[in-house]
Amino acid sequence: MPLLFNSSFGLKLSIPEIVREIVRFIKEDPNRPYKIVIGTDSQALQNKYADFVTAVVVHRVGNGGRYFWRRVQEGKFHTLRDRIIKEVLTSIDIARETLTELQKEAKGLNWDFEIHADVGENGPTKALIQEVVGMIRANNFDVKTKPESYAASKVADRHV
Repeated sequence: MPLLFNSSFGLKLSIPEIVREIVRFIKEDPNRPYKIVIGTDSQALQNKYADFVTAVVVHRVGNGGRYFWRRVQEGKFHTLRDRIIKEVLTSIDIARETLTELQKEAKGLNWDFEIHADVGENGPTKALIQEVVGMIRANNFDVKTKPESYAASKVADRHV
């Protein structure tokens, strides 16, 4: 059974249902630019497991947006690097599935697609930036890191 995402309306949605909502949102104001962004954040738990929250965000640039999120507990993670790599792999998997659906459903609509990674120049994730950016780019996705990675560092973070 596929993992479902939460909407702001309390609904549980699959990726195809999320894509239909994204398309509906874009069609409300199709002349604006849109970014569809995937980001994952995690929090270590005491038992070496971790909570991972993935956000799918549709941003109407300059005028708000919507997002969908899901939480999954996985483990065991002994290092921060292992957890960050799992965040990135989760985002890539969701991005592939979402992008495949978007390419079917959103033809002719104006949107860009990015993955946001919860790594930055400050703090303990600094050493992982090149590796994470390389992984995402190797999968043919545009990538943003902190402070521009709002889908991971702000949206997903609020549900961890």
